Amino acid sequence: MSIIVVDDNATNQLIIKTILTKAGYSDLKFASSAQELFDLLGLHCTLVKERNAELILMDMMMPVMDGLETCKVLQADSRFKDIPIIFVTAVGDSNKMAEALDAGASDYVMKPINRMELLARIRSSLRLKKEIDWHKERDQRMKNKLELAKQVQRSVLSKVIDDDNISIRAVYQPSSELAGDFYAWYRIDQHRYGVILLDMMGHGISASLVCMYISSMLRDTITRVSDIEQAIHELNHSMNQLHMEDELINYYFTAIYMVIDTKEKKVEYVNAGHPSGIAYVDQQAALLEHGCGAIGLFQTLTVEKQTLHYQDNLTIILYTDGLTDYMNHREDMPAAKLAELLNDKYKLEPSAIVGLLLPQDSDAIQKDDICLVKIETK
Repeated sequence: MSIIVVDDNATNQLIIKTILTKAGYSDLKFASSAQELFDLLGLHCTLVKERNAELILMDMMMPVMDGLETCKVLQADSRFKDIPIIFVTAVGDSNKMAEALDAGASDYVMKPINRMELLARIRSSLRLKKEIDWHKERDQRMKNKLELAKQVQRSVLSKVIDDDNISIRAVYQPSSELAGDFYAWYRIDQHRYGVILLDMMGHGISASLVCMYISSMLRDTITRVSDIEQAIHELNHSMNQLHMEDELINYYFTAIYMVIDTKEKKVEYVNAGHPSGIAYVDQQAALLEHGCGAIGLFQTLTVEKQTLHYQDNLTIILYTDGLTDYMNHREDMPAAKLAELLNDKYKLEPSAIVGLLLPQDSDAIQKDDICLVKIETK
């Protein structure tokens, strides 16, 4: 720990040095001007020299650049803005002192220096610095954990499938570090594929953890349970296990879950409270309508499976409501309108579709995750 004393008067430096040394502060550095202070700190260097500077005691009246301007320079640099600055000054103008505090100084001591007052204000400022440093370290640890969680979350998203039977790919634009949208698909056997797109309630750590919980059981559920109605019931049961008595709400998600059979040329699906998907069956648009409520919202669900047949080709577009909300300024957009907009665009790559649908010059802030999944049979 070091304290830097900035004063162009050698006598004042000696007085402060004597007071601080007797009080047990041994790591002291001295500067006679703002420039010397900047050199000590390494203000104009890429590598900060004085990383352990805990406090600056600074005179208000100094040559070339006064204490007030010096304080403003340090406050404008993120590397030094958290170092407490105490002005030690003979200036008795209360307006000047108020200006100094507004500029970022933490406190001031009037000359002639009262030893007890100076030491008390130093202790107070150092306690504040310790508290700030603790919060910064905690925030950095949390940031590192969030980054790791984000990487884990991205790693469990399904990779592109592009084989002799089908092509499945997605585009995903999370609104925050940890998102609530999730998609997965698995090859069940030679001709059947299970696909799910879900939108978890909320965002952040809770939503991400629940997504990881669901992803851990999805592969087994999709590949083991041949009946998709039973699969939805199992997912609903699993979600209800997360209920906590101290919370007023259950965790839940909306989803479209489907099994595509490329040999029988049919799609069985359940829409659990999710925005209607759009299927282009032999180039004719059909909506994948609701089949039950959101998963996890109630203990029991009445699930209604739907079946879709096709002859030559099939393209399915699944999306979360973040896409239509952003397109329509957070107002509901009917699926039929989106199907009409996509009528001559659904053959494009998912990223190109999203790029065309989203407003290019909008000042709107993306408040929800945007996800689009495209499925094409061959």
